[in-house]
Amino acid sequence: MFRKSIFIAAHELGNRAFYPTYQKLVRDQWKTYDDLKCEQEKQLRHLIQFSYENVPYYRQLFKEQKLSPHDIRTIEDLEKIPVLTKEIIKGRWDEFKPAGLSSMKYDTRATGGSTGTPLQYRVSNYDRFLNGALLYRGWGYGGYNLGDRMVFLAGSSLDVGTKPWLVERIHEIARNIRKLSSFDMAHAEMRQYASVMNSFKPRFMMGYASSIYFFANWAMENRVAVPQLEGVFTTAEKLYPNMRETIGEVFRCGVYDTYGLNDGGVTAFECTEHSGLHIDSDRSIMEVVDADHHQLDEGQGEILATSLYNFAMPFIRYSTDDLATLGDAECSCGRHTQMLDELVGRSVDFLVTPGGKHVHGWFFLYIFWKYCKGIKEYQIVQNSIENIEIKLVLEDGFEVEQLNKIKEIISLKSPSWKLQFHFVDKIERTMAGKYKFIINEMERK
Repeated sequence: MFRKSIFIAAHELGNRAFYPTYQKLVRDQWKTYDDLKCEQEKQLRHLIQFSYENVPYYRQLFKEQKLSPHDIRTIEDLEKIPVLTKEIIKGRWDEFKPAGLSSMKYDTRATGGSTGTPLQYRVSNYDRFLNGALLYRGWGYGGYNLGDRMVFLAGSSLDVGTKPWLVERIHEIARNIRKLSSFDMAHAEMRQYASVMNSFKPRFMMGYASSIYFFANWAMENRVAVPQLEGVFTTAEKLYPNMRETIGEVFRCGVYDTYGLNDGGVTAFECTEHSGLHIDSDRSIMEVVDADHHQLDEGQGEILATSLYNFAMPFIRYSTDDLATLGDAECSCGRHTQMLDELVGRSVDFLVTPGGKHVHGWFFLYIFWKYCKGIKEYQIVQNSIENIEIKLVLEDGFEVEQLNKIKEIISLKSPSWKLQFHFVDKIERTMAGKYKFIINEMERK
């Protein structure tokens, strides 16, 4: 109870409404689908009106489509609005600045998304706070309670290794967590990670699917003891059946897949029934659409995201580049949300240094978050243990000095890697029109 009180107090320093909001979300998870959809559509109408009146891009878009805010009343009406892409946002950045932005509280963030294409965006403080409350509720589907001890094994997209040491330590103590970096996973680091877990004795673990699987597989092969957990939550990448089995066997607990998109605001969580992921409706609208961007009632399609509370930068029908299969049945747990049967998605490869260290591909994504000026797309390919090829598609604003900074950061991870930069006109796509931004060719030989 003491830990829970500290946890709540730490969050209410950021927003005094945290705990009441969290309690409401916990109650709302049992509402009927019709009630949830009604609340979604009420907030959607508010967002549409705001966007039309205050955001130049949407005002112009509605005029071009001969629409008024009154034409968008329901989730089904969203089909009248063209899809929003990263390219549109980057090309018309100034038009997404809402009137009154200077009086709003917001953060500016950057993401590479599933394809690695760099994108900056704004997120309002309330939207960010609501995302945190939904995250804790989603973990609750697997038994988590506020303040429970948890270990993170991830990178910068989950806020691991992004703060000064002292700030990080205070953050860990207040939230009863420990953060382990997936950017450094050589034998010595994983020995240390096992030691941290055995001394900290967490109840839960959260992190990138491939990182947790890699650590679990290492512990199994090296017969290193790790504590039994009550649950493991995976995110950021597709969780394959063999990964779920190994993680569950090593940590002797249930494994729960999760989905979240910071820029789009959509989230979904697996419960103890393991029959799919429950789609959250409290903060956003998730559409699964076909190739013509028509909404599906079931089946596989692309996820589009509409964040209902991010007034600092409204995203309406935002293309996530993520693929998922929408289910048509309710979960037997008693929650009445829509379900994702499967996240198709993409995985991120590990790269290997000449010294034998495994470096998660998200390390490179973090670099391009920071140094992406004038870089439209990129792809990192490991051709051999020593050679790393970095393909870049450039656009206006590129500064060649950025390459020196990129080299410097990568050399800190492995000074033995030989880097080659190639400027290309385009990145080769798959037959599905997608591309992997991290490729380990050594694993394919």
